[in-house]
Amino acid sequence: MAENGTRTERLLALLVLRAMNDMPAVEKAEQLERAGFTHPEIAKLLGTTAHTIAQGLYSRRKSEKPKPSARARVKTKRKGS
Repeated sequence: MAENGTRTERLLALLVLRAMNDMPAVEKAEQLERAGFTHPEIAKLLGTTAHTIAQGLYSRRKSEKPKPSARARVKTKRKGS
């Protein structure tokens, strides 16, 4: 019975990947991660390594963080300076 569940999951993953055919790999990885797949599982589905997936997702998240405003970057003067 467990084999049936695995087969269903594989077919579902295949359908999801086909639906995301035009997306860049990092977007596919983001969507699969949101769906609960682990980095090794995503890597296997996309034909790459778990490290590549982790690095791509990290870089994407880092680039999407809001940058501090100019006001927030101004350092305050120290006492006695």
